[in-house]
Amino acid sequence: MKKWLNPRSAFGIALISVALVALPFVAAMGGQAWVRILDFAILYVFLALGLNIVVGFAGLLDLGYIAFYAVGAYAWALLASPHFGIHWPIWAILPIGAGLACIAGVLLGSPTLKLRGDYLAIVTLGFGEIVRIFMNNLNAPINVTNGPQGITLIDPVMIGGFKFSGNTTLFGLTLSGPQKYYFLLVALAILVIIINLRLQNSRIGRAWQAIREDEIAAKAVGINTRNIKLLAFAMGASFGGIAGGVFAAMQGFVSPESFSLMESIMILAMVVLGGMGHIPGVILGAVLLSVLPEALRYGVGPAQTALFGKQLVDPESLRMLVFGLALVLVMRFKPAGLWPSPERKRELAEKKA
Repeated sequence: MKKWLNPRSAFGIALISVALVALPFVAAMGGQAWVRILDFAILYVFLALGLNIVVGFAGLLDLGYIAFYAVGAYAWALLASPHFGIHWPIWAILPIGAGLACIAGVLLGSPTLKLRGDYLAIVTLGFGEIVRIFMNNLNAPINVTNGPQGITLIDPVMIGGFKFSGNTTLFGLTLSGPQKYYFLLVALAILVIIINLRLQNSRIGRAWQAIREDEIAAKAVGINTRNIKLLAFAMGASFGGIAGGVFAAMQGFVSPESFSLMESIMILAMVVLGGMGHIPGVILGAVLLSVLPEALRYGVGPAQTALFGKQLVDPESLRMLVFGLALVLVMRFKPAGLWPSPERKRELAEKKA
C-alpha cells in the first residue's frame, strides 16, 4: 500500500488525471471530430484488452474477435431503439450484451479446444464472418436486425435524467455529446484495466500463461486446460460486448459493415504492436493504431499540397500505405512490440543468443 502513497506515485497519478480531464477540451479546439477520435481510441482499448486475454495471456490466436463487438452492439440496438419498441436503461442492457458476447465466446471456444496456431486462426476468422453475414441476412422471414440497412434511432446512454447526447451546461461549462461520452469511456476503461490487472496476477492468469508457454506441461501439473481456455474466450468476449454496446449508443446506428474482418485484424495488430500480454503496451498499441490513421487522414492531403502544390496520390490510399509501412518497420525493429513485458523481452534475447 505504501508504494501507492509515496510522493512520486501520487504526483504521477495526479499528472495523468489532469491530462485525462484536459484532453477532450484540448482536442475540441480542433473540432468535435477529434473528440470522437479519442472516444473511439478508448473503445479500441476495450477491444484490445479483451483480445489480449485470449491472444496475449492464453496464447490463442483469434481472428474473429469483432463478432463479440457485433453481438454487444446489436444487443443494445435491439433493446434500446424503436425497432422493437424497447427502451431499456444502460444498467440492464450492458450486462445482457456482455453476457450474450460471453456465451458467443464459449460457443466459439468449445469446438476449437484442440486447435492451435493457423488452424485456430482460420476457424475464428470463419466465426467472425458467420456472425457478420448472419446479422446481414436476419431480416427475413422475421425482421430482427433490419439486414444491411441496419438499425437507426438507437437510444443514447442515459443515467438517471442525464443524457450523453447533445450539449449540456454544467457549472457554466458546456459539454458536447462526444465529450460526455469521453468521460464515461474513461471511467469504464479504468474499471476494465483494473479487472485485467487483477486477472493477470491471479491464479487464473498464471494458468493462462502456463497454457501459452506449454499446454502439455500445464495439463501435466493439473491445470484444467479445457475450462481455462473456455474462460479466456468468455472473459475476452465480454469486454467486446461492453464495447459494442457503448459503440451503438454513441453512433445511434449499427449495420453489419461496421464489423468486417479488417476490424478484427486491426485489433489483433494493436495487441501485437503494443506488446502481447503486457497491459500498458496493449493500451499504447490501441491508442496509436486508432489515432495515427486519423491523423494521417487529415494530414496527408495538406502535406502533399504544401510540398507539390497539388495532391498526387489519393489521401486515403497514401494514408494506408504510410500506416502499413510504419507497421512493417516497427515489427522489423521491435519484434516484441513497442512496450513488451520484461518476460517477453527476455525470451527474445535468449532466442537471439
